[in-house]
Amino acid sequence: MAGHPHDSTELRKARGAFFTPEPLARYVTDWAVRSAHDHVLEPSCGEAAFLVAAGRRLTALGATGDLAGQLAGVEVHAGSVAAAVGHLHTAGYRAEIAVADFLAGAPAAAYDVVVGNPPYVRYQAFSGQARAVARGAALRGGVALTALASSWAAFTVHAALHVRTGGRLGLVLPAEMLTVNYAAPVRDFLMRAFARVRLVLFSERVFPGVLEDVVLLLAEGRGLAPTDHCELVQTRNAATLAEPTDAPVRRWNPEVGERWSRALLPPDAARAYAAALAGPGIVPLAAWGETTLGMVTGNNAFFAVSGAAARRQGLRPQDLIRLSPPGSRHLRGLELTTARLEELDASGKSTWLFRPEGAPSATGRRYIAAGEAVGVDGAYKCRVRTPWWRTPYLPPADLLLTYMNADTARLCTNTAGVHHLNSVHGVYLRREVRALGRELLPIAALNSVTLLGAEVVGRAYGGGVLKLEPREADRWPMPAVDLVAARAGALRGVRAAVAEQLARGAVFAASRLVDAALWPESDDPPRGSSGRIDGVAAPVDEMAGGPEFEALRRGREALHDRRRARSRSP
Repeated sequence: MAGHPHDSTELRKARGAFFTPEPLARYVTDWAVRSAHDHVLEPSCGEAAFLVAAGRRLTALGATGDLAGQLAGVEVHAGSVAAAVGHLHTAGYRAEIAVADFLAGAPAAAYDVVVGNPPYVRYQAFSGQARAVARGAALRGGVALTALASSWAAFTVHAALHVRTGGRLGLVLPAEMLTVNYAAPVRDFLMRAFARVRLVLFSERVFPGVLEDVVLLLAEGRGLAPTDHCELVQTRNAATLAEPTDAPVRRWNPEVGERWSRALLPPDAARAYAAALAGPGIVPLAAWGETTLGMVTGNNAFFAVSGAAARRQGLRPQDLIRLSPPGSRHLRGLELTTARLEELDASGKSTWLFRPEGAPSATGRRYIAAGEAVGVDGAYKCRVRTPWWRTPYLPPADLLLTYMNADTARLCTNTAGVHHLNSVHGVYLRREVRALGRELLPIAALNSVTLLGAEVVGRAYGGGVLKLEPREADRWPMPAVDLVAARAGALRGVRAAVAEQLARGAVFAASRLVDAALWPESDDPPRGSSGRIDGVAAPVDEMAGGPEFEALRRGREALHDRRRARSRSP
């Protein structure tokens, strides 16, 4: 559909308007509209893609006339309303379209069908009165949204409140609804509010010129009963959408509050992963110890210095503590040794932190004065602490965890005993497993279950980066202590070969060696009682080269590739 002549791409983007491709609008509407007597609402209707599709569907079901009492819309942009009225007139239909902010109105459960494509405004641009209105709208549905929520979240809840008992909701939503933390209450709301929830997932992007992936939410049976499972339909793109009754459907039972990343897995990978988690051989990282954020300086350029810079400034030992340099590129092996730290220092990396514990040396005092002269003490983290130049202390961690990753998250033994900044996390192992974990957990964590688990519990950020926060790292699946202890000899045996693969950047080749060491052909591999998808028992009952492990690897690759695809222009 053509845009309004005074409605630019920039203006549409600012209000989150991305007009829907016709195949998506038709698919959602054909699923949702089931009777010639259905009343249909398209909130934030733009140029009425869903209302036009609904008119055609109602006519096909036997409705007659211009449908003036059955089609309704709401749209904040008057120019789009004019275009919508024109498109409906051309198609032979009339609709009541209000020029208003949909979220500002009180909900009325007056429609058999609510369909549409909510505006997508990220939290950075979604502020002030607009955010207050949106949060109020969500609260009417019992959903409390955080300040990080994008506009679609409140819209989804508010749209559901307009559906009559037994009615249907069909929306085009950003795929982040499956994975972001702020969407958890929205996901739980949908499971409570509808008797049946279906998601249609795409392996390719379907909006031309837009990097954001989307999913189709198809929810029915408003207010009849809660559901404990989702139905998942996978397809390639808008052109491959099947008729609603023809697509193969998978069943998935998410836990309350759980991120829905697993919905994106291929079915065999989902079954194998669920089975591995259910078995005794896999535990969350929290079972090994505690993960924490690193130290925050307020100005790394001032506080983190190389050995050469420290010597030029005349800084004394009492002014400095040893540091893992900012960033995590140097933590892609199995351990950070003192020798490796010296190599990093020789190459100019910042391996020292200016942090006098007691009184600074005379040269340390001059360094502090130089920082004050250029305003370092005015940085927020500096000005709220006393003295401003003493970074809050954390003891050296047992393991360092990379949390911004292109390939996958890593654990690295802190053999050098250095401190760490907030560009990595620290893992402090429980005393009784400390020796074993320091020696072998970084290599054991390279197995296929754990690598897939990083994609599931982590979050994809701009540029395709995988990020794990401490709370997410706590849930990261790891080999259990008993398993690592039992397979210690085998893990030591492949250590050199794994280190060689990591040095070449071949982390996934290294993973195969680790799988074989943890679950060799002669031993019983990890077993689970049953997968949770499709209700099919799916123990990981093959050796590391068997079909279940291959399914895990394909699953990791699918999520990895999906994440990385976001960094490429369409």
